[in-house]
Amino acid sequence: IRATRDESACKGALEELTRRAKEGGNLLEGAVEAARARATVGEISMAMEEEFGRHRAEVKTLAGVYGAAYEGDEGFAAIQKSVEQFAEEEGRRPRMLVVKMGQDGHDRGAKVIATAFADIGFDVDVGPLFQTPAEAAQDAVDNDVHVIGISSQAAGHKTLAPQLVKALKEAGAEDILVICGGVIPQQDYQFLYDAGVKAIFGPGTNIPAAAEDILKLIREARS
Repeated sequence: IRATRDESACKGALEELTRRAKEGGNLLEGAVEAARARATVGEISMAMEEEFGRHRAEVKTLAGVYGAAYEGDEGFAAIQKSVEQFAEEEGRRPRMLVVKMGQDGHDRGAKVIATAFADIGFDVDVGPLFQTPAEAAQDAVDNDVHVIGISSQAAGHKTLAPQLVKALKEAGAEDILVICGGVIPQQDYQFLYDAGVKAIFGPGTNIPAAAEDILKLIREARS
């Protein structure tokens, strides 16, 4: 497309589209004219993004729902006590970032985990949908988390998890643990462990037990 287009005409059409986004005007007409000038879909999107920004698909969670279901449960109370003890020893609670990377938009599992771990006593951050591994790593560094939990429901784990581990190393944040959860075939587990993933939790995982395992991993990494 770019090899056969008039660059000056294309640039002018994109600039006109940006102007309409800022000052008002028919955006559809402007986008069609840019396409006629052989602008790519990405370039047309970027021309409008200069004014409107890019949509961030935020994952929203609720508090107290999971904890209420486990009220009076001894195992749940035990992990809450362990988290409180960790906070007393370390001066802060264990902190986890739950991420959805790639084109996996199935966020229900991530919401359940984030809500449950928050009710257990973890500080939990949730990244937006469709992050890149580099973006997730930067969020983890910025939020000073102990662990990143990758929620995977769409078979991207063998590509995205190793890329996240690599991005953390490049950021000098190898101390941040990477774990995975979701629909991950058993035959892929060893590949992920070899890539640097510290734990994998599949469907049906007991969440208080998983929290205990993760807290143990954090303690071991800091000892």
